[in-house]
Amino acid sequence: MSAASSSSTIVFITGAVVTSASWDNWKAFFEDQGYTCYAPDWPHKQAPAAELRRHHPHSPIAHNRLADVLRVYTDFIAQLPAKPLVIGHSFGGLIVQLLLQQDAVAAGVAIASAPPLGVVVANWSLVRSVLPMLGLFSSLNTTFLPTFAQWQDAIANGLPLADQRKYYDALAAPESKKTIRGALSFAARVDFRRPHAPLLFLAGGADRLMPAALNRANHRRYRHAASVTDYQELPGRSHALLGQSTWREDAALVQRWLAALS
Repeated sequence: MSAASSSSTIVFITGAVVTSASWDNWKAFFEDQGYTCYAPDWPHKQAPAAELRRHHPHSPIAHNRLADVLRVYTDFIAQLPAKPLVIGHSFGGLIVQLLLQQDAVAAGVAIASAPPLGVVVANWSLVRSVLPMLGLFSSLNTTFLPTFAQWQDAIANGLPLADQRKYYDALAAPESKKTIRGALSFAARVDFRRPHAPLLFLAGGADRLMPAALNRANHRRYRHAASVTDYQELPGRSHALLGQSTWREDAALVQRWLAALS
């Protein structure tokens, strides 16, 4: 039996511009399946989203870097009795890949993942969505917060208006431009030829922020033939797939993939 198939602990890894509350449904689902689940907060993001927004743009969040976020998870995992399973969304998918590089986890699932350094595709919706988050013409000492219009277009496209507003109010949080830019630095580098724990990529067919083409390109870069690296595209899913009406179906797919590892 592999470490992945015997592990019963899941660490959920949150993406940028949201709080760990984005995992509430998935956490409850996997706990009902018998897993022990955790969703650690990013630095300075322990409060509800509405409270975090009140401190924008002068929030301490602005000083977070990719290394600070990664350290939250490496430190948390280090105190667990065994290697956990990790499931990350968006920027959290990049963290999943970096944790696999450290041989710190039993298996990883990268959902609508931000890519490691050097994985690029020509896609206008990707460029249009990500550029504001980088804050190229604004101070790195202030946070980025997506407007509701940006949220609708880049993250929650395809969701009913009521759900777009509900999830924005409940989840949207200021983010560090330094953290986002970290994805373009050597801190986000992956050795794609290195052996790694099983890894599943899930991509949303309607995702504008991290489009399926980018996830496919990321998946194809992995070169170690003896390591499990799977890919599946989910039609109609936007970047906000964790909260779409199909979320339970998608969580069940992940659970089956984890259960099948041997």
